Amino acid sequence: MHSTENLISPDFLRRLAAAAARETLPRFRLPGAVVNKIEGGFDPVTEADREAEKTIRELIRTEYPDHGILGEEFGNERAGAHLVWVVDPIDGTRSFISGIPLWGTLVGLTDNGDAVAGMMAQPFIGELFYATGNGAFYEGPHGQSRLSTSATKDLSDATLFTTTPAIFETARRASYDRLERQVRLARYGTDCYAYCMLAAGQIDCVVESGLYPYDIVALIPIIEQAGGVITDWDGGPAEHGGGIVAAANAALHEKVIATLHEK
Repeated sequence: MHSTENLISPDFLRRLAAAAARETLPRFRLPGAVVNKIEGGFDPVTEADREAEKTIRELIRTEYPDHGILGEEFGNERAGAHLVWVVDPIDGTRSFISGIPLWGTLVGLTDNGDAVAGMMAQPFIGELFYATGNGAFYEGPHGQSRLSTSATKDLSDATLFTTTPAIFETARRASYDRLERQVRLARYGTDCYAYCMLAAGQIDCVVESGLYPYDIVALIPIIEQAGGVITDWDGGPAEHGGGIVAAANAALHEKVIATLHEK
């Protein structure tokens, strides 16, 4: 695992979180224009998404002018840099526009493609989850603590999260349904918050499909540095998105992967 302790400080992540919150919170639970980004479906974006990403980009450019940036709303900037920030200003826009505080601002850092640092900030609740190379941490209304995943190793004892089973295409839906039948509890609809609850030891696994790098890069270091395992559906790197499997430990991760690939 790469370390970014000498590169990125938790204080810089706090500054990013605060700057984004100044754009998102005033627009949360207020009527606002929602633009649909795709025809034949619904992929919403709001003014809050765009303004938050702008302010995040400006802070990164000022502090780290040689770094690249990949953002959901404004694409690539200095894409050839070996250190690239990956930004999703509001992960969970559907929750945001519905007034549900299960969205978050995601900012991650990759070093030659490997996710090495990241944060998830939920300003309405006032929570920050982050990792910079020396463990994963929580700051919020309940104080400060180091994050640690659960010791759950059996599917029959596990709590599973996904955004919604509707995200899975036909073959993967059958695989997901098979997995859900084997776990103790399944819950839906929490986007990035589920991964932070995994890092905090509250739940045991997350399985998703169709993610983009900006949906997941920030969360990889938080999960890994809390003791968890996160990969794609085939056990490869999660940084490119696609199908994602995150679990509290290697033993449970192996069982989730095996169940998804049963014939």
